[in-house]
Amino acid sequence: VHPNVSQGCQGGCATCSDYNGCLSCKPRLFFVLERIGMKQIGVCLSSCPSGYYGTRYPDINKCAKCKADCDTCFTRNFCTKCKSGFYLFSGKCLEKCPDGLEANNHTMECTTVVHCETSEWSPWSPCMKKGKTCGFKRGNEVRVREIVQHPSARGNPCPATTESRKCIVQRKRCQKEGKGKKNREEKRKKSNKDESKETRQESKGRAARRQNREQRENNNKTQPKKRKAPNKEQDLAPVDTAH
Repeated sequence: VHPNVSQGCQGGCATCSDYNGCLSCKPRLFFVLERIGMKQIGVCLSSCPSGYYGTRYPDINKCAKCKADCDTCFTRNFCTKCKSGFYLFSGKCLEKCPDGLEANNHTMECTTVVHCETSEWSPWSPCMKKGKTCGFKRGNEVRVREIVQHPSARGNPCPATTESRKCIVQRKRCQKEGKGKKNREEKRKKSNKDESKETRQESKGRAARRQNREQRENNNKTQPKKRKAPNKEQDLAPVDTAH
């Protein structure tokens, strides 16, 4: 072993030196060079830092640098996240997205253009005027539809979701709201009154029947029992007609 190389290193190094840091790493760790001013120091990490990708070899695992426009990458030629000002498309970082695609400033990717989609029209509503279905001859009816897919930035905008057309109906007189409410209230009061009257009559009938029953029971208790009249035919002796 070289005099400047030590095997009692810290931080995952298998071998190291005082001047260059780690020279080799323990198993499964990645070796990477970090620049400090004009000097490069070797370090051993469990995963590669941003801007680097890992490669494994039989004798050593290394962290290699991604392309200049790539923030993170899987290999040197396949980027997974671009630096600011670039858009990711098929593993590459582009300043402008290809035709048919649009730049998504939220994900910083080139995505497919999405157009607006709507549902089918609903059936036409009843013919109305000022929110009523009576008291007029000419009115309007409407139908609506819902947006099922909102468009992307460069997609086709959504069409109108409401449609109206004129309609003609047979005029019918509207029932006055106050009068109708008053009639319903009077019917309700009359019904309650009739029910109360029937209830009172039933109560009076039950009370009268109970009173008559009690009076009959009292009369039976106070009147003496009538003696049974003798049978005259039994009391008369038979007449002897022989003489």
